Amino acid sequence: MSHFRSVRATAIAAAMLALSLPAHAELAASGEPPAAKQAWRAVTVAEGVRQPWGMAWLGDGRALVTSKQGTLHILNGQTFDEVALDGMPKIFTGGQGGLLDIALHPSDANKANPRVYMTVSTGTSEANRTTLVQGVFDGQKVAGIKTLFQVSTDKSGGQHFGSRLLWLPDGTLLMSVADGGNPPLRIGDRLAREQAQNPATHLGAILRLTDEGKPAPGNPLAAKGALPEIWSMGHRNIQGLARDPVSGRIWATEHGPYGGDELNLVVAGGNYGWPLQSYGADYKTHAPVGKHAVAGMINPSVAWVPSPAPSGLAVYSGDKIPAWRGSVFSGGLAARDIRRVAVDAAGQVTGQDRLAIGERVRDVKQGPDGYLYALTDESNGKLLRIVAQ
Repeated sequence: MSHFRSVRATAIAAAMLALSLPAHAELAASGEPPAAKQAWRAVTVAEGVRQPWGMAWLGDGRALVTSKQGTLHILNGQTFDEVALDGMPKIFTGGQGGLLDIALHPSDANKANPRVYMTVSTGTSEANRTTLVQGVFDGQKVAGIKTLFQVSTDKSGGQHFGSRLLWLPDGTLLMSVADGGNPPLRIGDRLAREQAQNPATHLGAILRLTDEGKPAPGNPLAAKGALPEIWSMGHRNIQGLARDPVSGRIWATEHGPYGGDELNLVVAGGNYGWPLQSYGADYKTHAPVGKHAVAGMINPSVAWVPSPAPSGLAVYSGDKIPAWRGSVFSGGLAARDIRRVAVDAAGQVTGQDRLAIGERVRDVKQGPDGYLYALTDESNGKLLRIVAQ
């Protein structure tokens, strides 16, 4: 069921949150970057998952891979085997909905029966929401699946669920939730996209939760009237979320509307502006949505115009291609590539290039072997390993 606070009260609270943060100068938009200078090639490790969405590495080197269609698969050598899901709630697979991201509890990474966390869209076409579930992988199936958290505001249609998962060193879990959908979709008495500036809803936010799905203590916006789970707000549709293991910085990739996809350096308490601040335009009218820079809201580190439709995200710390160490890698659905974004010690972007994959890239992760891996979002999805040429 949908739950709302007073529209006037939440609008005032959102304005207060925005005004509490520093203004940033306008950023110049970036077009398609050049081809990567580093010689590389993509090697197919395995294929056969329909529309793979997320992956998580087990301690033994195998990987669990979700399918948007609602199934889970395990990589065994060069093949994928389906894994049973015991107790999974009914999945809504309409539009962009389905079985989405997956992550193992960090304390269980090398254990025989790790706890598995997954994001999934549940409900119906008339009332659905992003949901966090958790079960235990016993080597054959994920058993005892239970719902830990549900977005409090229902929406209709099949657009904009998010949702990526990221564990922090303190044992808390970040979970991205999208804004709910494009105009003319409305939630309550406002356009769905306007919910991203509403601190009384989880829509358009990154949440920080305990491993039991409760609000993590210390979320900075709760003291300013936001829901206690909210860690940052003003997001449209985050499809990539990664932590630099060296600097500790949190990066997120976000779908803009027509143009204006973003790479954001995310900080606790930050407001990233959507839909008041954007480099994109309305799909139907092509009129600009918001302004490029708004006082009190944080600008992206990169704004891509035209849109590559960014997806999964990784910060490379491996040793297989040393020249790439420290770079941020973003998959591209529409661009059918992987974007490498180089950053300096201060977290400033210093350059970009691209790895042309030729297929829709849904997720990018570094494997335990130090290689970069990618999932292609196709009917016969592939797991690719990126190696030096």
